[in-house]
Amino acid sequence: MIKGFKEFILRGNVIDLAVAVVIGAAFTGIVNAIVTGLINPLIALIFQADSLNEIVIAVPNVRGGTTDFAIGLILGAIINFVAVAIVVYFVFVYPMNRIKERAAARAGVTPADEEPKLPTEQELLVQIRDLLEKQGPVSRP
Repeated sequence: MIKGFKEFILRGNVIDLAVAVVIGAAFTGIVNAIVTGLINPLIALIFQADSLNEIVIAVPNVRGGTTDFAIGLILGAIINFVAVAIVVYFVFVYPMNRIKERAAARAGVTPADEEPKLPTEQELLVQIRDLLEKQGPVSRP
């Protein structure tokens, strides 16, 4: 049992995942600081609020009061997510894809070589028809 656990932990993808989680957590702090310190104040200027938390929509309820919907919090979370996704794409994904493309080009592998072209449905049906014709007529009991 211990041996199996050791093999599981020492797999490359588990270690890579652990590193990604740690880097992602640290990186999220940076993105949150940028969103909180720069983007949120810019949006708050547009909506004339001191912070996104103050941007609410008050909807009257049946008891005569109002219910506040914190649109600013939702907007902030969306901005934060998009900011993280953009930075992760342009800092990690795009450069890694470019490195892989260059390595493949140096090795002489083209994208067409990597994935074989699968036959279309019509081509498969033609192949099936031809095979059935080769077998000849089928006798029925």
